[in-house]
Amino acid sequence: MDPAGSKIAQTGNEDLVDKSGKEGAVTPIPYCGPAPAPGDIWMAWNLDPVLIATLALAAWLVRSRPLPVQIGLGVLALAYVSPICALSAGLFSARSVHHLLIVFCAAPLLVGAVRLPKVPLSAAFAASVIVFWAWHVPAIYQWALASDAAYWLGQAALLATSVLFWQTLLRRDTSAPAAFFTLIAMVMQMGLLGALITFAPDPLYAPHYLTTLQYGISPLEDQQLAGLIMWVGSLPLSLLAGWAVLARALRRFQTAAA
Repeated sequence: MDPAGSKIAQTGNEDLVDKSGKEGAVTPIPYCGPAPAPGDIWMAWNLDPVLIATLALAAWLVRSRPLPVQIGLGVLALAYVSPICALSAGLFSARSVHHLLIVFCAAPLLVGAVRLPKVPLSAAFAASVIVFWAWHVPAIYQWALASDAAYWLGQAALLATSVLFWQTLLRRDTSAPAAFFTLIAMVMQMGLLGALITFAPDPLYAPHYLTTLQYGISPLEDQQLAGLIMWVGSLPLSLLAGWAVLARALRRFQTAAA
C-alpha cells in the first residue's frame, strides 16, 4: 500500500458523529494509510518508495556493524513497513505496540549504529520521557497524525531520544547505581502513563473515535488495551534491553556486600 500522505477522507457515513459533535467528520489519513479492513490486514504493507530506499541505504551503511545494529534496523522495518503501521491507524492499541517496538526494541539495539553527543544520564532520561509523554498528549497525538511531516517529526524525536537514553544508560562510564535506578524509573514512568491511559473514563484520542468498531472493539476498550500493553509490556522489554545494567549493578552490590 502507498502512504496516504495528507489526503483527506470522509468517514463515509454521515450518521457517524465524532467527539466534536460534527457530522460526517473529515479527518486526515495518517502516513501509514487508512485503517485496513479486518480481512485485509495482512495485505496492508507500507511500500512507500522513500521509506524503502531509506531503509535500504541504512542497511548498506550498517552492513559492517555488529549484528544487534542490523537486527535493530530490521525492527524498524517491521514497525514501519509491516501491517503494524497501517493497523496503528485504526487501533490505538496497535500504536502502543508500535511505540514499544521503537523505544524498547529498536532503540537499544541501535546504540552502536551512531555515536550521539555525551549528555548526563538525567538529561537523556528526561528527554526520552518528555518526548514519549508528549506523543500521548491527545492534541499532539492528533496533530502528529495530521500530516506526513508532523508524523515523521514525532517519530524522529521518539527514536533519537530513545537511542540517546539507551546509549547513555549502557555506557561503561555510567555509574552502575545511577543506571540501575534510572532503569527502574523508566519502568515506573511507563507504568504510570499506561495506568493513566487504561483508567481514563472516556476515549482520549480523536483519530480513533471512528476506526475501532470494525475490529469489534470500542474506542474506550481499545484505549484500555493500549494502556495495558504499555503498562505491562514495557516491563519485560525494559529488563531485557537493560540486562547489562542489571548485571553490572548486581556485581557492584555483590562486591560491596563481600
